[in-house]
Amino acid sequence: MIAFLFNLLLAIAWVAVTGSASLHNLVLGFLLGALALTVIREPFGSMEYLRRARRVLSLAALFLKELSLSAWKVTLTILSPDMKLKPGIFGFPLTVTSDFEITLLANLITLTPGTLSVDVSTDRRTLYIHALDCSDPETAKRDIANGFERKIMEAFR
Repeated sequence: MIAFLFNLLLAIAWVAVTGSASLHNLVLGFLLGALALTVIREPFGSMEYLRRARRVLSLAALFLKELSLSAWKVTLTILSPDMKLKPGIFGFPLTVTSDFEITLLANLITLTPGTLSVDVSTDRRTLYIHALDCSDPETAKRDIANGFERKIMEAFR
């Protein structure tokens, strides 16, 4: 975690030095900071830090892919003349256990068009999700478990 914060500090320093406060420049500074930390290796540029950074980037890439696909599906659904929808709420059995992981999963699901995290059970074992089309909740559960939940566990455990 300290390595990530140090890398973020290097990215902010990059933005300050270049004088361009854009998202692209911040990402470039973050990548250059990761490269610099790789060069010095110890203690911040350790291979474990780079593996974790790669897993977090993989989770971000999966989110962007799912965001695009679900936005496209919702667009096609809205534009279809018959809109055969079966909205509903289903319970998703959680494998993630920490508050951070549950919150991240719930937010990723909510940010994806067509789905909304509604509640977490009091025992923190079930996440209730509203889906625009809940005609096959088992497939939705499997997609979440093999997608977001698996990537979250890989990145933060």
